[in-house]
Amino acid sequence: MNHSQWQTLSSREYQLHGDLDRDSVPAIWRILEKWQTTESSVEIDLSHINRVDSAGMVMLIHLLEHAKNQNCHIMLSFVPEQLRTLFQLSNIQPMMAEHTKN
Repeated sequence: MNHSQWQTLSSREYQLHGDLDRDSVPAIWRILEKWQTTESSVEIDLSHINRVDSAGMVMLIHLLEHAKNQNCHIMLSFVPEQLRTLFQLSNIQPMMAEHTKN
């Protein structure tokens, strides 16, 4: 399943592209909420994210929960500094630490 901003690299590797903001999140989430996996863990590469706001952060949190409901653990790689700052300002760093690669 691909969308212009969600790319499947393999059954265990995905990438998000572009902006994750209040304008783009609704369309991306319509795709991601249907995403299914049988993998026990997957990695999502965020190196191609240009901009992220609180709506993008919340979408990622929902994606983590969606995966957890499928017994899958998500690791976020290449987390942009802007997103790390949002984690810090939202006081969710401890929760996100188990889902982010340094």
